[in-house]
Amino acid sequence: MLVTILLEKKYIPLSHYFQSATNSSIRLTFSEIEQIMGQNLPNAAYLNKSWWKKSKPPAKHFHAWMDAGYRVSEVEPDRFVVFEKVDADNKAADKDAEDKDILLIRTAEHGDARSLAMLQKTVEAESDFMLYGKDERSLSTQRVRKQIIEWKQNGHSAIIIAILNGQHVGYLMVIGSDAQRASHRAELVLGLLKEAQGKGIAKSLLEKAEDWAKQKGITRLEVTVAEGNERGRKLYEKAGFEAEGTRRRSLVINGKEHNEIYLAKFLN
Repeated sequence: MLVTILLEKKYIPLSHYFQSATNSSIRLTFSEIEQIMGQNLPNAAYLNKSWWKKSKPPAKHFHAWMDAGYRVSEVEPDRFVVFEKVDADNKAADKDAEDKDILLIRTAEHGDARSLAMLQKTVEAESDFMLYGKDERSLSTQRVRKQIIEWKQNGHSAIIIAILNGQHVGYLMVIGSDAQRASHRAELVLGLLKEAQGKGIAKSLLEKAEDWAKQKGITRLEVTVAEGNERGRKLYEKAGFEAEGTRRRSLVINGKEHNEIYLAKFLN
């Protein structure tokens, strides 16, 4: 795609975000823009309104929104930016058009560490079916950043992030093996905020994970689900995973023993 040639790598996720948008107007805080990108904006973006208004070379960042038909209509430095949809004749789009959720799924960057650590903590506090419970472990920004970098370097594991309307709402860890005999398989760990459930986000995360796994030569995906987690089991079974066995009394949740169900899917 032309935009990926013109843009610096760090602006490509922002381009993908606008390419998937149809809203007449999009208001994003600086923090939300950086969550979409997975990296920090340059100092000039914070200091100068003119950085957002540029539309000529040698600058290239503006292609992230302009190639998708958006222009910057308002900038409040260090607070927010408003992007407005325009048509081929440079006329504003219908402002009465219904706003729709904008979902971006991408692999994590080191700049996602702080937001991802907070997201994991929130998901673990909300759910009864994650391995770790509320405040059970320390998840520092430094620790999460180190994990992202190491997994990117080893190439057989990844963290995939779901960004809904500029906010990190879910993640899917694809945990591979450095052992040659097990290099064809990977374990999945999925977490999603309660407020983001029922929107097809988990399905989109799984689809992205499968695409990533195929590129890495991984042919078997594995996951365990607590027996009482009917919603989670239905999600995986609908995606083509099949139950292979039961790990009996393997979890203790709220003082009660639970079985876990092994599920797997072959990609070849």
